[in-house]
Amino acid sequence: MAMSGRADLHTHTTASDGLHRPADNVARAKANGLAAVAITDHDTIDGIAEALEAGERLGVTVVPGVEISTVAEGIDVHVLGYYMDWNDAGWRTKLNRLLTLREQRNELIIGKLAELGLPVSWDEVEAEAKAHGKDGGSMGRPHIAAVLVKKGYVGTMQEAFDRYLGQDGAAYANPPRLHPFEALAWIREAGGTSVIAHPGLYHNDALVEAIIAQGAQGIEVFHPDHDAAAEARYLAMAERHGLIATGGSDFHGERQGVVFHGEIGSRTVDVSVLERLNPAGRRNG
Repeated sequence: MAMSGRADLHTHTTASDGLHRPADNVARAKANGLAAVAITDHDTIDGIAEALEAGERLGVTVVPGVEISTVAEGIDVHVLGYYMDWNDAGWRTKLNRLLTLREQRNELIIGKLAELGLPVSWDEVEAEAKAHGKDGGSMGRPHIAAVLVKKGYVGTMQEAFDRYLGQDGAAYANPPRLHPFEALAWIREAGGTSVIAHPGLYHNDALVEAIIAQGAQGIEVFHPDHDAAAEARYLAMAERHGLIATGGSDFHGERQGVVFHGEIGSRTVDVSVLERLNPAGRRNG
């Protein structure tokens, strides 16, 4: 493992709602001077194998990961997992359950959009995803948002989320889902390390503290949606609780000239953090 350089520990690919293939993310990390990059797709590990191969070829350390979607107190909370035994059949079965829940949520959103006079078909969503290189894994709200833009219902992706798909949007849906505490247990049972993703987006530090008390091992301090004050607050929280302080771009790709959330390498941590994330020393998770 490279022991010097920077690591971006939060990126998405076409395996979930990113616009670039896993190998492309690795190449982008290489081009941006990174020593390591994590693949953390939503509720799926389908992009890891391709990324690992690219990492071997390009000389970039690839961190196998996942971003698990959970809900607590009516708030969408994401929990990052790193270095799980990702080839384990039991782990894959659990993630498949989450994909089923994502599909249910997407169906509810499409139903609400129809009630609002904004008909969108699942075939249109799939076609839009495939047009951007997606060939498997999980579908997400960005794919629905892209169809809303394409059909002229909204002008931008951001408007789609603000008006319809975000937590305060008219078509938002949030069926019963995994609780963050359960996600921590899943990651622990799979031999991985759990990290609370972008805590500043939840606007509920009491909930963040509760998840920490339940056994979260790290917290994502550095994120494009955290300002300097938030980064300082969560870094202090990490130090207070002895947590691993991580960071990443949450890269999804570029739509309409806007990079969501940040470019690969825009938020990083020292690559030495990988030693704490991977205490078992697994080479490929």
